[in-house]
Amino acid sequence: MPASPSTARAINDRLALRLLQQEGPLTAGQLKQLTGLSRPTVADLVERLGAAGLIAVVGEAGEQRRGPNAKVYGIVADRAHLAALDVRTEGVAVAVTDLVGRVLAEASVPIGGDTGTGPAVQQAVTLVERVAKEAGAGRLHTVGIGVPGLIDPSSGELRDSTGLPEWHRRLVATLQERLPEARVSVENETNLAALAEQRYGAARDRDTFVLLWLGQGTGAAVVLDGALRRGASGGTGEIGFLPVPGTTALPTSTDCEGGFHSLASAAAVVSLAAECDIAAPPRELTSAAGVVRAAVAVTRASDGGPGEEPAADDAEGAVRASGTGSSMLMPRGDAPTPGDAAPLLPGGAAPVPGAESRSPGAEAPPPPAPASAARFLDALADRLAVGVASVVAILDPGCVVLGGEVGQAGGEELASRVRDRIARMTPLPTEVRATTLGGGAVLRGALLTARDRAQEELFAPGGPPPQPSQGW
Repeated sequence: MPASPSTARAINDRLALRLLQQEGPLTAGQLKQLTGLSRPTVADLVERLGAAGLIAVVGEAGEQRRGPNAKVYGIVADRAHLAALDVRTEGVAVAVTDLVGRVLAEASVPIGGDTGTGPAVQQAVTLVERVAKEAGAGRLHTVGIGVPGLIDPSSGELRDSTGLPEWHRRLVATLQERLPEARVSVENETNLAALAEQRYGAARDRDTFVLLWLGQGTGAAVVLDGALRRGASGGTGEIGFLPVPGTTALPTSTDCEGGFHSLASAAAVVSLAAECDIAAPPRELTSAAGVVRAAVAVTRASDGGPGEEPAADDAEGAVRASGTGSSMLMPRGDAPTPGDAAPLLPGGAAPVPGAESRSPGAEAPPPPAPASAARFLDALADRLAVGVASVVAILDPGCVVLGGEVGQAGGEELASRVRDRIARMTPLPTEVRATTLGGGAVLRGALLTARDRAQEELFAPGGPPPQPSQGW
């Protein structure tokens, strides 16, 4: 049965808005070509979307030729402002964007382990309000939050989990209270990282894959046939609890020590590096990404390749500490697309705790010997292969992305080692890839979900009218 005129108009409007989001500003002629709609239909939808305050003329095309210039239309980016939070055990990173995803302001704050619940929540909320004010956002339409831990699939709330700070749960509730008009949603950090890898990163060509998160802790996210799978209780991917050989005990319902976590957590990686005599700058000796990066640099140099440059966004906060590097939302080598570009991080933003830095004038230790570096990477790959092989045997995803700060630091050197081991351990063909987003994937995923949710509401037929901005 053919669609009714109103349904057809709604479909055409959504198609045009989606193209303007993906391609950036377009002329009516370009919209006609991309949509396949007739010229009168395109003219009608342009007028309709303009009257609704969703698009506006942002320029003209053909200034270099004679005759009338074609108007260029774009989404009204300041129709809504969005925020994303990457909440870690030791700090919070925040970014605020407009409706098309352009980052307007971003910052982070460390929160020490001895900080009380109330002060910790206040620090985080104050940061959100400050970043929103710097972005010129009078109100926030949608807020996406990435956290470690389990999300109840029925309520969408963060479940009480042993080992996670109480202020995480309090923060979500407080933001909902302080931002009553905002749509606040919370999602597991690894799930958000997987969504970002699928949209922008190493899994852009995959509908089915698993992201193995390697940061302070471990986790996995499962994407099957293009859909993120959370499981009956929201616990899909809690791979840290997977019983594995090589540990001294079994994990329990409240403690993942003895599981895969004991082999691949940041603390386990640092301990393994010490056993293999991996040297690194003093501040990086306690950083899993730092010791992996040091070993990779030596391996590359011994193979005749260039050494590894320190990656400023490998830190647990996924935020660059200086004002001269790329934004935490735009990894190196990732070409920005319209609506997704991020500016440089404003100078003076504080790195989230765990961010690796080198003290000026600090004497660097001698690099590890090539044999020690290779032994360390081989031993780490042995450990990771245990978890990857278990995932492959159950899900047959065809592709596993090594994510997080450690996955980024290991790069192809670590991914290729895991890939070789998986090829020997299972008959199922499996690609193993290194993340292209690193720790910043969580924040990017949170912004992605916030943007999609906001556009789903605002671009719907009869969506809410523009709201006047109000100061904080």
